[in-house]
Amino acid sequence: MADLLRDFIANETGATAIEYGLIAALVSIAAVVAFGSTGETIFEAFSGITEDFCVAIGKDYELTEDGKDSCG
Repeated sequence: MADLLRDFIANETGATAIEYGLIAALVSIAAVVAFGSTGETIFEAFSGITEDFCVAIGKDYELTEDGKDSCG
């Protein structure tokens, strides 16, 4: 029984998998934070482009309550 316990404590085969899992989790969190912080900036840029196109064709740009763009 003591040998079994000693072997279990000395066994490191799962440590690498856990390390890779932790690294993947940290990379995922960093990606979510990065995309979340740039999402609003990208939305504003495309809204600006849409507004410019609406003005170019002589219409007014409007962002509706449901979040859809409209050239009306």
